[in-house]
Amino acid sequence: MTHTKVIQKNNRAFSKALYTIRKDAVAWLLIAPALIGFIVFNWQPFISSGFLAFFKTKGFEILEFVGFENFKDVLSDSSLAKAMWNSCKYTFWSLVIGLPVPIFIAIILNEIVHFKGFFRFSVYFPAIIPGMVTAIMWKILLEPGTDGFLNVILSYLNLPNCQWLQDSRITILIITIVTTWSGFGPTTILYLADLQSVDLALYEAAAIDGAGFFKKLKHITLPHLSSLVRVTAIMQILGVFQSFERPLAMTGGGPNEASTTVMMLTYNYMFGEGAIDKANALSVMVCLILIAGSIVYFKMTKSKE
Repeated sequence: MTHTKVIQKNNRAFSKALYTIRKDAVAWLLIAPALIGFIVFNWQPFISSGFLAFFKTKGFEILEFVGFENFKDVLSDSSLAKAMWNSCKYTFWSLVIGLPVPIFIAIILNEIVHFKGFFRFSVYFPAIIPGMVTAIMWKILLEPGTDGFLNVILSYLNLPNCQWLQDSRITILIITIVTTWSGFGPTTILYLADLQSVDLALYEAAAIDGAGFFKKLKHITLPHLSSLVRVTAIMQILGVFQSFERPLAMTGGGPNEASTTVMMLTYNYMFGEGAIDKANALSVMVCLILIAGSIVYFKMTKSKE
């Protein structure tokens, strides 16, 4: 190979590399704001929290290294067991109620012929309302006294009044229903979009074979949605286990810690007791639990496939 050919080859390689850098630079420029925000508001606090969990602190000032002492203090707190159990109950009810509801609504919307836009907007509308506003609104509707909106309706129906959020037996269930009402819209739209990609020839072939609505649902619709259901399920578990704003606004963790979540306990450590070290330790524990749960879930679903 002559010297001229070597130079030409190097120039082509350099031009190709320069083009790739320019193309990647544009992509990095577009995602830079989201990436910076993710690092600053997600990873940086996460890393700092994990670091401070092993130190005794006064505010954010590090006093001394204490190893696992903060974790021991958190584990010895009787409120932790209640908060963990409550978070598990939130997660359970969210899967029982919150997981099938958007699937069911998406299937109905997919079958509607007229006024599709109106019904899709109606389904999505609750998600537009800020979470704290939703919680306060439902708290007002669920007032336990005789002047409470739902209790007034019960009175007109000659039914006894209910304590609603003051009844520790149903508090978590009610908060879960409110959370589902507020958040099922976006998930419904995702399922609906996925249903639009189902090959209609499959339904036609099933109809020719005499399959009714439920057989089509069982053998075509639900298998098609299964991968998206798995993803939304794990996202729902991760999100609901960290429930905070609605229990805080609707019950404040009551009655008698019946609706206190792990994240509310973290909040109480930090802003109620000023024990930032314990709050950091509990945050790390929650993070490890969620990571372990996610790994187990993906292993289980992978083995089934």
